[in-house]
Amino acid sequence: MITNVLLGILGLFTAGFAVIFGKDVAAHKDQLEEETSWAITGIIGFFVNFFDTLGIGSFAPTTALVRAFKQVQDRIIPGTLNVSCTIPVVLEAFIFIAAIEVETITLVSMLAAAVVGASLGAGIVAKLPEKSVQRVMGFALLATAFLMLSGQMGWTASLGTGDAIGLTGSKLIIGIIGNLVLGALMTAGIGLYAPCMALVYMLGMSPRVAFPIMMGSCAFLMPVASARFIKEKAYNRKASVAITLGGVVGVLIAAYIVKSLPIKILTWLVIVVILYTAITLLRDSFKAKEVVNPEKNA
Repeated sequence: MITNVLLGILGLFTAGFAVIFGKDVAAHKDQLEEETSWAITGIIGFFVNFFDTLGIGSFAPTTALVRAFKQVQDRIIPGTLNVSCTIPVVLEAFIFIAAIEVETITLVSMLAAAVVGASLGAGIVAKLPEKSVQRVMGFALLATAFLMLSGQMGWTASLGTGDAIGLTGSKLIIGIIGNLVLGALMTAGIGLYAPCMALVYMLGMSPRVAFPIMMGSCAFLMPVASARFIKEKAYNRKASVAITLGGVVGVLIAAYIVKSLPIKILTWLVIVVILYTAITLLRDSFKAKEVVNPEKNA
């Protein structure tokens, strides 16, 4: 029942976004960006959202690809990322929230915590030095990946994969606080996917549970943020439509691969995702300049 309510609310948010998006594109159908290729951005949308559904994240690879192929002006990349990825991410959330069982209290409270954290983060966490946050998160994720690897290899029997689908007591409190912090860190440019996977694992839940939690957290945030970019005309319309369409196809294919993976293989996938994210965070932290108010990343 609660799950249906959550999906209903998310559906309303997304419908509102889709109306705003559709009206804006229709109003400017004769002024779409000439430098942008339908085919190139559509293919980019397919691949980045395919891997996003596996937990890799879509913002960083999309940024790299649209810049490499000169499809979107740098100034409007942030808005294009948000607008183009909103519907694919919402679709991910619908698929995984409906298909993967998570105890209601755990799911609702952690999703709400992420939303609250993101709303507070702009005024608090975003003021922290970006590269300091990146380093702390990077090393924390490396440690988590090592613990997960230890469990997979049998080095430490007590660190084997958990199978819980919900949290109670102190673990629930830690989960809520943890996801609130992760939601806030999105405003400092730290993606939520890999840290959420790590949080879920450390609290003894099944790695599968991370998917509805992390995708639901982002899905509830993105429609509102994206509508703002549209109203400010700070996005590439043609790229956003193409990436959305390609992304929906990528999500549908990847979602059923993830759902059919054995838990041991899925755990290996999570380890790879966490390692990849940790390495990129640390790499960026040692080469980036301090940023006071970086763009938010989902």
